[in-house]
Amino acid sequence: MRHFRNTLLGIGLAAIAIVGFGCSGAPIGDSNGSSGDGSGNIGLQGSGASFPKPIYEKWVNEYQKINPKIRIDYQSTGSGAGQKAILSRTVDFGASDDPMKDEDLAKADSDLIHIPTVLGAVVMTYNLEGVDKPLNLTAETIAGIYLGEIKKWNDAKLKADNPDVNLPDAEITPVYRADSSGTTAVFTDYLAKTVPAFKDKIGASKQPNWAKGVGIGAPRNDGVMGQVKQTPNTIGYVEIAFAKANNLPTALIKNKAGKFVEASIENVSAAAAGTASEMPEDMRLKITNADGDSAYPISSYTYILVYKEQKDAVKGKALADFLWWAVHDGSKYANDLHYAPLPEEVVKKVEAKIGMITADGKPLHQGSEK
Repeated sequence: MRHFRNTLLGIGLAAIAIVGFGCSGAPIGDSNGSSGDGSGNIGLQGSGASFPKPIYEKWVNEYQKINPKIRIDYQSTGSGAGQKAILSRTVDFGASDDPMKDEDLAKADSDLIHIPTVLGAVVMTYNLEGVDKPLNLTAETIAGIYLGEIKKWNDAKLKADNPDVNLPDAEITPVYRADSSGTTAVFTDYLAKTVPAFKDKIGASKQPNWAKGVGIGAPRNDGVMGQVKQTPNTIGYVEIAFAKANNLPTALIKNKAGKFVEASIENVSAAAAGTASEMPEDMRLKITNADGDSAYPISSYTYILVYKEQKDAVKGKALADFLWWAVHDGSKYANDLHYAPLPEEVVKKVEAKIGMITADGKPLHQGSEK
């Protein structure tokens, strides 16, 4: 009888341990997210750019509906953090709007691939009471604001481009990204290309040294958006989806052809159209200040960064399959979230890149699904 009681006690304790583990919130499987109990669950961890956060969250949600055993966790940490994370292999994929520089790619212990996923726009959004129509902004006025040279909303340069707007006699507070940011890289790349003084004093960078005493910093796109939304007389640069979600206005930006254009899907697509054939083999391409009457000048690809040779074949296949789905079936969600799908010519090049993802030298996706 004593032996029978001890056996029952052991079974009971084991059951409690199993239930306790299942309710702990910890993923079932080994530490790297792969299934270790026969359940077949596969965990993928990604981090990086906040620019594509809305569409990546949508993709993860929709993909997991049709592939419930694939668990994808994407953390919006900024492009700089995403690049560091993939280099240190603390994630399965990184994300960045700013293509990695040669010197950073050289730090990787294996070949890294850039996979463009969608196109987006960096917009100038602002909190200006009494102004109910979109402002017209040029690269020169935007640069002047961030250099601290244009200090008031009723500055003559702003009034010249907005003659029908009653601009207030109020101090301008520019808001910028405080973290290492692909959105900042796109924004500063545009200004450095078009305004020599900005190039000399600040330059193009994910995390530049902003003009001393000018403006306030905030982390991630949602942080900049929050600052603009709650602070009167501010202006900031964010990915367009964040401005739309918060019902804040976006300026028309003067493009290379001399036209003030909005950040519409069509105008972002136009910025990519003229350069799609020029996409290099490694896919790293910046399209700010593009040619074309309708091209929106602060447009950008955003990228997922993956290792060509995957150490875990099961996770690597799950990642390759997700990427294939994203640029094909997932593209139908882009427009509603204010992103532009990849040009068909670029999709073909992405297909080839995904086909290069291997484990033990064997391709992980055969490219049969559409």
